[in-house]
Amino acid sequence: MSAARIWVVDDDRSVRFVLATALREAGYAVDGFENAADALDALEQRGAPDLLFTDVRMPGDGGLALLEKLKARAPALPVVVMSAYTDVASTAGAFRGGAQEFLSKPFDLDDAVALAARTLSTSAPVAEPPPAADAAPADALIGDTPAMLTLFRAIGRLAQAPLSVLVTGETGTGKELVARALHRESPRAQRPFVALNTAAIPAELLESELFGHEAGAFTGAQRRHVGRFEQADGGSLFLDEIGDMPLPLQTRLLRVLAEGEFFRVGGRELIRVDVRVIAATHQDLEGLVAQGRFRADLLHRLDVVRLRLPPLRERRGDVAQLAERFLAAAAQRFGTPLKRLSKPALERLMAHDWPGNVRELENVCWRLAALAPGDAIAREDLDQALGAEPARAADAGEAWEALLSAWARAQLAEGRANLHADARERFDRALLEAALAHTGGRRTEAAARLGLGRNTLTRKLGPGRKRR
Repeated sequence: MSAARIWVVDDDRSVRFVLATALREAGYAVDGFENAADALDALEQRGAPDLLFTDVRMPGDGGLALLEKLKARAPALPVVVMSAYTDVASTAGAFRGGAQEFLSKPFDLDDAVALAARTLSTSAPVAEPPPAADAAPADALIGDTPAMLTLFRAIGRLAQAPLSVLVTGETGTGKELVARALHRESPRAQRPFVALNTAAIPAELLESELFGHEAGAFTGAQRRHVGRFEQADGGSLFLDEIGDMPLPLQTRLLRVLAEGEFFRVGGRELIRVDVRVIAATHQDLEGLVAQGRFRADLLHRLDVVRLRLPPLRERRGDVAQLAERFLAAAAQRFGTPLKRLSKPALERLMAHDWPGNVRELENVCWRLAALAPGDAIAREDLDQALGAEPARAADAGEAWEALLSAWARAQLAEGRANLHADARERFDRALLEAALAHTGGRRTEAAARLGLGRNTLTRKLGPGRKRR
């Protein structure tokens, strides 16, 4: 394999010489140019190099002007901009023009060589994923793991039924997306979808937000205010973090759910509405009922059907698809080329436990889209964005029992029967699938690694798995 070609463009001969020498000693084929015009002439005659370093301030066209012309003629060429003037205008101009990285002068030669190696490795072509058959809505739920497919089927069935739904799940899992999907696929889709986070509204204002108020109902109420129930008439009202609702308001909410009518704060006119209420919480509502902090009768009204949204660590198979969607959205918003995850970066992404769930993954992807220097995101970019190494294997081994316990509590709360048999079946399948993945699908080796006979492994897997 031939050495990667690197060009150094700098009017300072000493900088050009020492950087080119360091790069040649690292095994690269290096050419130096003292101005932008010479580099552009070489580009026309010899084609683009694999990487180009350029200074910002040079006679004739400066580095940013050169960068603009390079991107017009060779859009895929990675460019590192160098300058002794590391101010916001210079760095922002470089990245806005499409630079991969900004190198401040004076720089350490070892750092410059390492930057070259990193840039060359992350600018390698990345396979494009197949286009989606149909563009999904921007707020669509994403996933093809068993847990999500089960959730999708439940949403499809429930969307047509005018039942109250309680969505449970950890913070950041996307509970509002479930509510929007239920509304979007329902006969109410053409009517309003109104969302309210009850934990985000001060208790003294929450009643007015829900039911509205008349002018003069309290200090500062200068005009009539229409509440969220009236706004959602004919449609759906999503009440997030319902577990934080004060007890007096729970009583009023119960009446609306039971009768479909209420009074505005300070009003005498009985308001009737037709609203489907979808509530959500990350809390254990049965536990709150036991503590006297949540009304049992309200829970029964809200919990006609319960949908559990799994945390991201339980659906790691969806991480790559979610990340791809978020990176594409960020690229569209920023007006920049789409960045892809390298294989090491994807492995790092999959190893993370995502305590903040899908919301944390989305934030990380937007951070990478804005700050990662290459078109292909490297493992180092992920390490910086996440700010910590993945959990040690020992920690993960200790954590699975806690996860199992949490799953069991949630299933018991939903009234599930035959829980032990279901857990054993899922445990066996997860263990067997992991062993098969480790051995490349070789059943005999997988069985040996698990301490099982091959026939036992085959029986537990059941039909439909290709034999090897």
